[in-house]
Amino acid sequence: MQAGFQVNTQVIGDHANKLVLDAYEDLIQQTNTKALRHRVEHAQILRLADIPRFAELGVVASMQATHATSDKNMAEDRVGPDRIEGAYAWHKLLKANAVIAAGSDSPVESANPFFGLHASVTRQDHNNQPAKGWYPNEKMTVTQALNSFTVAAAYSAHQEKSIGQLDPGMKADFILIDQDLVKGNPQTIWQTQVLETWINGIKVFDIASKPTNNL
Repeated sequence: MQAGFQVNTQVIGDHANKLVLDAYEDLIQQTNTKALRHRVEHAQILRLADIPRFAELGVVASMQATHATSDKNMAEDRVGPDRIEGAYAWHKLLKANAVIAAGSDSPVESANPFFGLHASVTRQDHNNQPAKGWYPNEKMTVTQALNSFTVAAAYSAHQEKSIGQLDPGMKADFILIDQDLVKGNPQTIWQTQVLETWINGIKVFDIASKPTNNL
């Protein structure tokens, strides 16, 4: 922080998250670096009391939604019924005005962003289980999920003036896909196929000319 770096710290457990937030709180004040948007990578299991601290400190929660759907069959057994309330707590963080920057955690998880979008919105696996989603109160809306992968992700990297959305003067980075994520069935989001990819206004992929399953 003293050297002007944005600090990213990988943290999973609730006590570890508390320790890192404590350190951030002290050091951000000492170095006057709140504007650097320091990050906590994963922010996976949180004490409920620590959730508001992300917005208060200007710290970004860099999270990976597929961790919840990968861990759902064993997470509560590991941390118990009380601590699970602060785990994968996307809705609680957003309600507390935290910035959630979404990612994949590849190669631990698939790099496919539609897997993460699907997990964010449904909290289900690819077999649509559990039926109502795992701890469904923590679901994101489609808009919130898309924001986490685009606008918020760009913000977390100090790139919000060039990428993350389509506005005049910004890079024309976008994809065309085969379904409407907002109006379509959320349970099929993970099956989305990319038809075209454009980088800075130049088409770099077209499924019609180069059939592939790659994004």
